[in-house]
Amino acid sequence: MRRKIRISEIWKLAPVAFVVLTTFLASAAPAQGQGPMAAPQTAKAAFRATHYEVSAVLTPENQLLVAHAKVDFTAIDTSRIVQAELHQNLKVTAVTDAAGKPVAFERDSRNPLVVIVTLADVVAPGQSVTLNFDYSGPLSNEENSPIPGLRLASIRPDGAYLLLPSRWFPLTFYPSNRYTAIFKIQVPDNFLVAGSGKTGPPDLVYEKTVAPAVIRPGAPPPAPVPQKIFTFRDDRAEASGTFAAGPYHMTPIDAGGLKLSVLTFASSTQTAQLYGQDAIKIITEFSDSIGPLPDPSLTIAQFPDLSVAGFAGPGVALISQHQWDPRGNTRVLSRLIASQWFGTAVMPASSADTWVTDGLATYCEALYAGQANNKEAENRAIEDFAVGALMYENSSPITQSGQLKPYTSEYLSVVEDKGALVFHMIRSIVGDDLFKPLLRDFYTRFSGRNARVEDFENLAQEYADYKTAGRKPATATTTLSTNAVPAPPPPRTQSLTSFFAQWLTSTGVPEFEVPYTVYRTPKGFQVVGRVKQNIDTFSMPVEIEVETEGNPEFRTIQVVGAETPFTIDTFGRPKPGGVRIDPHDYMLKASPNLRIRAIIARGEAQSEVGRFLEAINEYQRALDIQKNNGLALFRMGESFFFQKNYTAAANSFRSALGGETDASTKWILCWSHMYMGKIYDITGQRERAVNEYRQARQCKDNTGGVQAEADKYIAQPYKEGQ
Repeated sequence: MRRKIRISEIWKLAPVAFVVLTTFLASAAPAQGQGPMAAPQTAKAAFRATHYEVSAVLTPENQLLVAHAKVDFTAIDTSRIVQAELHQNLKVTAVTDAAGKPVAFERDSRNPLVVIVTLADVVAPGQSVTLNFDYSGPLSNEENSPIPGLRLASIRPDGAYLLLPSRWFPLTFYPSNRYTAIFKIQVPDNFLVAGSGKTGPPDLVYEKTVAPAVIRPGAPPPAPVPQKIFTFRDDRAEASGTFAAGPYHMTPIDAGGLKLSVLTFASSTQTAQLYGQDAIKIITEFSDSIGPLPDPSLTIAQFPDLSVAGFAGPGVALISQHQWDPRGNTRVLSRLIASQWFGTAVMPASSADTWVTDGLATYCEALYAGQANNKEAENRAIEDFAVGALMYENSSPITQSGQLKPYTSEYLSVVEDKGALVFHMIRSIVGDDLFKPLLRDFYTRFSGRNARVEDFENLAQEYADYKTAGRKPATATTTLSTNAVPAPPPPRTQSLTSFFAQWLTSTGVPEFEVPYTVYRTPKGFQVVGRVKQNIDTFSMPVEIEVETEGNPEFRTIQVVGAETPFTIDTFGRPKPGGVRIDPHDYMLKASPNLRIRAIIARGEAQSEVGRFLEAINEYQRALDIQKNNGLALFRMGESFFFQKNYTAAANSFRSALGGETDASTKWILCWSHMYMGKIYDITGQRERAVNEYRQARQCKDNTGGVQAEADKYIAQPYKEGQ
């Protein structure tokens, strides 16, 4: 969806020639209106948007957006070519300058996402121009989405959302650009709008909201209907422009001086207080540990999407309906709220730097799980990240994430999941006592600014040096007297260069084996072994635990290359199989169990976008490794069910009932019975269906609301497609 490539220094070698060439090519373009243009898209965008005034009319019954955008651009290079990205479904009907004079424009033939505007005159760096864009078009599905397969904007009668990466208004330098903005969103009278910026009571208007292009020839114009215009103003330079609208019920939350609004659909109104109170706790925790936000107010809203679990913009957190659990969902909510710190206040300097925001916001999800619940909850989050990281880890190094489409499975795997675990490993290096001060220092230094991967690398190195020296840094949050002289930094004793080379600029995850032998000694026992792993360039300190009949023994050794010997003396007798690598799970590592879970997760990702055949192939790969895996069997049954292959689905669900599960997947039994009941109802076997629903009720588990669903279909038969 995005991605701009850093241009080499060759552009600096001949600036005069470049300007002359650009001016010559642009002069051949028409001076006004739309038409063929001689000037191709320049390799480097020369204008950055700095302020927007956008008025948009959402027409749910036609799934239509009609908009006008007034945009202030500032030149960063001498040029007359303005480039902006706009959703391909949105047709630009006119572009005018500040005086209202038409300006030449066209869609780039090589990249239809880009609109190219040719100005009448060349603009020097630092000077500004204002352009007006009129455009409209349907936004209903993932067709022509900037990210293929993901629905980032949708306007429907049951609700609408316009996520920033959909490019529903002309964007430059996504995802790193900052700008001020005023948005006016016009919606039906029964809709409310949640979004970026400060807003007040809406204005009531009566207008014909259907564009002439969608009125049938000869048909009378539609009668005026009541409409609301919601105005959002964002005076801070940040990436605003994310909105959701629908027939919401608004619940205000006021606690501890924090004021939030929770917008829910009618079926979820009773959960608004729960989500609001959870959000208050999360904001308070992050404010205490990371630092206060410029404005902690927040709007939380549901949105009817199946492409992404949630999305955050300045002052707004959107959670999709399928993630809106009636018992609460602090995992998703804490990650979205953390994005107010790392993603809004601190933004990436380029598309290749999103690890410092998206990866860190994801890791904050685990930090909050540990703080709000216990270490076990944090470890579950870390394990989930490990499974996600193994899904597509080889797709790209983290520092080359600019080549990945954001919010795709590959991006989530590399940037968010693996990225979160890199922060987890940094935490193990600097220690718990310094890690939160490190995050606070990073936020303090870069709040309101854009950060590079190198910026966090350098700061992490400082804190690693402080840990080695046994000192605490005088951070920006430390108050010093006017005459105080800051202490010099400690000497460099532990370079993190190889760590970042391994985890940020390279691919590959180690999978460890530990063959060893135990010897009896005069003072106890000696364990002699080797740490074997699969990455030849690997070099990192690794902790080893030896479980004994007494207290366990811990040693840290530097593992280098494919094989590293070690010797550990113990007093107590080592237990059989008691030698463990990385016992506290500080490191991202692979194992047969995690590999299988990653394969199943790939299948789940395919199933979520309707690619059931590809999903079934992934589940079969998992079953080829572990033929009785209960989760793989259940997911395969689901895919067959959605394909309406009920015989194959029933066979898979029956196998899942006898498959291997653990405490976290006991729900498989309940839902296998539920699906079997539905299959029997579809095939006219009502008595057998009711029996399956009753067995689902007896499972004593309510994951996904299975108990209420079982009661529903005990009372009335399930119908296909329901």
